Amino acid sequence: MFVKTGDKVRVISGKDKGKEGTVTKALPKTDQVIVEGVHAIKKHQKATNTNPQGGIIDANAPIHVSNVMLIDPSTNEPTRVGYKVVDGKKVRVSKKSGEVIDK
Repeated sequence: MFVKTGDKVRVISGKDKGKEGTVTKALPKTDQVIVEGVHAIKKHQKATNTNPQGGIIDANAPIHVSNVMLIDPSTNEPTRVGYKVVDGKKVRVSKKSGEVIDK
């Protein structure tokens, strides 16, 4: 997967198209990510010991990784991701600016 936890992304398709947020969780087995403030749902929660009140809570549902684009930190524009080997390590590189995304 080309996105990692903590990356800033923009949604490029779906009902939340154009929204930006940071990736809070990556789910590589299903090729999905959870983005803060995107694809908000209402979830009916049963009362438990940790949440004795129960009720309806707001949560962010996962979206497919193909529906997001990584934002280039130098230009603040969405970019595709390439890979290079730098100093023996594989790093992500912005296709637009050519700069290394991983520090």
